[in-house]
Amino acid sequence: MITNDTAVNQPEIREVAVDSVEASTLLRVYFDDVASRYYGRPATEAELDAAMAEDPSDALRPPHGVFLLAWHGDEPVGCVGLAPLTDGVLELGRMFVLPSARGRGLGTRLLVAAEEAARDRGATAIRLNTRHDLVEAQALYRAHGYAEIGAYTDAPYAEVFFEKRLR
Repeated sequence: MITNDTAVNQPEIREVAVDSVEASTLLRVYFDDVASRYYGRPATEAELDAAMAEDPSDALRPPHGVFLLAWHGDEPVGCVGLAPLTDGVLELGRMFVLPSARGRGLGTRLLVAAEEAARDRGATAIRLNTRHDLVEAQALYRAHGYAEIGAYTDAPYAEVFFEKRLR
């Protein structure tokens, strides 16, 4: 069961198709955010197109992958995805909250929803990688029991690696 808070102003989190219009739109904002931080300047449309083509989200499709969007009304404000990595291990990625929705615990709610979805799929662990400059993400993962581990991939931009055992 995906988190569905009924409290006022609490975004609803639900699974969506990663290639839906809403998911694709938010993923472009995600890529813009991380690319702009990487370059230290706003990313160009061509750079965004290239980044999205080089790092597709295909592995987030069912039946083995999952993509969650957080909705505030009819507007997507955050996302997270899980992709199969090895037997019993899913990789968390595409974790993002719009700047206008940050500071309200939505990152935590997305992370908890992803962990719940991983358990529902029988996963025993979640792994993830991030960049050195994404310090907010690293702090969130550490605060929720993710331990730093050695490199499990040589993917570009993968600089810091984490794992959380689910069972």
